[in-house]
This record gives sequence, structure tokens and C-alpha cells, in this order.
Amino acid sequence: MAKISKVFENIQRLRKRYYLAFQGRQSLLDLISETEVGDQVYNSNAIENSTLTLGDTEKVLLQIDLDKYISERELFEAKNLARVVTYINKKATQSELNLETILLLHQMLLANIDDDFAGRWRQKDEWVRVGNHIAIAPEQIVAKLHKILAHYFATNNEHIIKRIALFHLNFEQIHPFIDGNGRIGRVLNNYLLMRDGFVPINIKFIDRADYYTAFNEFNEAGKSKIMEGIIGKALTNSYHKRLAYLEGKEIISLADYGKKNKISHSNLINKAKRQTIEAFSEKGQWKIGH
Repeated sequence: MAKISKVFENIQRLRKRYYLAFQGRQSLLDLISETEVGDQVYNSNAIENSTLTLGDTEKVLLQIDLDKYISERELFEAKNLARVVTYINKKATQSELNLETILLLHQMLLANIDDDFAGRWRQKDEWVRVGNHIAIAPEQIVAKLHKILAHYFATNNEHIIKRIALFHLNFEQIHPFIDGNGRIGRVLNNYLLMRDGFVPINIKFIDRADYYTAFNEFNEAGKSKIMEGIIGKALTNSYHKRLAYLEGKEIISLADYGKKNKISHSNLINKAKRQTIEAFSEKGQWKIGH
């Protein structure tokens, strides 16, 4: 993975290009956001062990009958998370993140799934396990959430990737809910990114092993480097995709790009995974604008 300082510098360059390119193109950006909902829902739910494929998820969101049985829970997990993602795409630009909004998002996420737990913090004697440790006592949740939000807002001199990584790691360590902590935590990443004028990210299911390793690193050593790398890569990917569309490039598969330019496909894939070329992953396929 590229050194994080280089990633920070590259994000700043991409962000400047993005601001120049998106002027007067809001309708295109809205369309990109709409087409990403299914991909975001699939990946976030898959990280939490949902059995739905990307194709299944998109059919559910389009209200197309599946040719296989899925549980009512998985059905609502997909529909509810899509509703949350769509909601924050608009809400994030309108108001600062606060605890009331987090509760509202959780209510939306768990509606018709766990109504007894939806939209409320863990209460007395409701303990949950996070990895190999037990999360903080329910009585400490609100104070800890206020603390990590205050720290996030007070450190705007730090790079956004560092701030998001630390907030996400702390939020998941607090584990304020009985259920839905991971999905809400990843949604909050995007709320904060968009609120600060950045583009949303999609932490992919294929990166799940590294993602869990990042939590282990934080719990055992108090470090956030692995999570910074994951978020940095996801943010770079999101800018590459938007710039390919906004700058009017022809978008082709990375395989076709390699054939046209006589470059080894495996070499291109390695560079794409490191985000050292302007490739982006869209619905499981590597593409590039040229």
C-alpha cells in the first residue's frame, strides 16, 4: 500500500481537479450517487455476512422478484440500508452530524428488523462483544460519543483521512447499539466526508480481511494506519470514478485498456489495487477513463 503521506497529497490533487470538473454538473453527480446505492448496500451488508450477491441486492432495490429464497431480515437489511444511504446523500449537506441524527439513521436501518432496539442506544445490562473484547458499559455510551464527535470537529487541521479513520475506529469500539453498528459506522464515514466537501466512499467486501485487521491494530496498539490506508484507497477510487465521468473520458474495462496499450493485465490490476493509476472498481469490475 502506498505511503499514507503520498495518498494524502494525491487526494488533495484529485479534489482540486474534481472541484474544477463538477461545476454545473450536479445532475451527473446525482446520477452517479443513485447508481452507487446498490453497490454500497451490497458491500456493507456483505461485510456483516449477508448472503445477498450484488445482483440480488440490486433486484431487491428495484423490486424484482428473486429466483431464490431470501429471509425477510435480509430483504429489509437491503431496503433499509438503501434508504439510509439515500437519506444521508441529501442530509449531510444540510446539517452537522449529531447524536439525534445517528439515532434516526439507526431507526431507519433496523425498522421491521429489530423494532425493540431500533433508534436507541444499548441500555443497562445490554453488553456486546467487539472482536475479542467487551464494549464499554451502556452508561458510558453517550459521553463517549460526544467525546469522539467533539474530537473530530476540533481536529480540522488534520487530514480528513486521519480524522475519519480515528472516528470510525472509536465508534466501532464503543459499539453503541445492540445491532447495526458496522453499517451505521460506515454510513457515518460518508456523512462526515460529504459534510466536509469530500466524495463518499465504499469500503468493499473484498477488503474485509484488511478492514478487520485495522480494528485489531487499533485495539491492540492504538494505531489507525491500516484504517487510514483503507479509507485513503476508497476515497482515491471514488475520485477516480467521478473524474472519469466529469472529464468526459471514454470509460472502458482495465482488460481492454491493457490490450489497447499492450500492457500486462496483471500489472495493471496490481497498480489499480494500489490506486497508482486512475482506475476504479465499479460493481466488481476494474475500469479506467482514457
